[in-house]
Amino acid sequence: MQDTTAHRKKIVRYSYIKLIGSSVLVSLICCLLAYSLKHMTGYVQEKIAEGVLNWDPRLFILLPSVGITAIYFLRKYAFQNRKNKGIKEIYTTLETRKDHLPFFKIPSHYINGFLTVIFGGSTGIEVSTVVATATVGNQAYKRLHPAWAYKTELICAGVIAGVTLLFGSALGGLLFAFEVIARKYNKTLLISGISSMLVAALFVHYMDNSPLFNFAAKQWQWQAVPFIVVLGLIAGLLALYFTKIVIYAKSFFAGIKNNFIRVNLGAVTVGILIFFLPALYGDSYHGLGEILESSLHGSINWLYFLPLLLLVLLKPLAAALTLGAGGDGGVFAPSIVTGALLGVLFAQLCNHYLGTHLIVINFALFGAAAMLSAAIHAPFTAIFIIASIVPSGYLLFAPLLVVCVIAKILAQRIYPYNVYTYKEVAHN
Repeated sequence: MQDTTAHRKKIVRYSYIKLIGSSVLVSLICCLLAYSLKHMTGYVQEKIAEGVLNWDPRLFILLPSVGITAIYFLRKYAFQNRKNKGIKEIYTTLETRKDHLPFFKIPSHYINGFLTVIFGGSTGIEVSTVVATATVGNQAYKRLHPAWAYKTELICAGVIAGVTLLFGSALGGLLFAFEVIARKYNKTLLISGISSMLVAALFVHYMDNSPLFNFAAKQWQWQAVPFIVVLGLIAGLLALYFTKIVIYAKSFFAGIKNNFIRVNLGAVTVGILIFFLPALYGDSYHGLGEILESSLHGSINWLYFLPLLLLVLLKPLAAALTLGAGGDGGVFAPSIVTGALLGVLFAQLCNHYLGTHLIVINFALFGAAAMLSAAIHAPFTAIFIIASIVPSGYLLFAPLLVVCVIAKILAQRIYPYNVYTYKEVAHN
């Protein structure tokens, strides 16, 4: 009996060692994948936007059509008309042992995400990265563990590495895998997840340790709590608006049978919006950085507030149109950017008209975290990601927790589904 128990423990220990080794390998591959996509997309997007602004801004109207049309032809001819459905694909794969993410999803999401964003499609590469890295994990499972029950673990290992690289937050990557992808916790998930997280954290430390924005968070005051609560409630409602408009746009465009009309109706509309508000171009991180810079030094009057309000309302619309027309992306970047703009608008309005002294950069972070939390129903993921995108972000841990929980609870109470889960309702 003792021999049998010892033998079983030895087998379990050996399987854990193989799981750790496989997770480390998956993490390394996914780090390289996410690193190259992040920096290549950021560089090319900025160069194209600068070139168009200097040459003829009217080209903004056509650029999204170029990217989404290229995606359409790639899907039709290179990827044999097989569609990408984002994170829903991962859920489908995890629900059945026999269903897998095919290898083509690595190049298709990588290329399509890149083309969408560099040509101005108003979304980000986050979901493209998540599905591509999940596919790496799934392919590793097929090749390294054909008879073992570690499929979810290796998919999550890939996702953790991808999200960690995008935002420089190892804990954000880990929590995203648990809160959004696996939607559960267990011992083997922790073993795999921590192994991948450590590799990705080391990669970020040595290769990519500059934050997304260089505006340092400031020490917060308890007097700001009532304003933080109000911002959380507004962000929760704004996230619902975003969720509903994405669902409606996808449904509306799916009903258009003519491919030319479907692609160009959405893409040209996005281009027109970008022509009038260039900050909507691509993932909008660059535009957000410029707005944060001007909020620290610029003069405040009603002309300052109007473009901000338009951006808050139109960034979700532009993202929804991009996705509906066939662009590759998701709600990560649009939620972060829209929420941050909401936070800037809210703080500046309070300071200008109510005589408060709210710290604008802090409220930009509160808004970004609240909007992301409510949009993907993952408050802890949102806290750690947003705390990592600026220096000293963890000074705001307590108010970030408050604002994320409030926004998520409100959004979920009103509408219990997000953009990743809503179609499940139709099948019930």
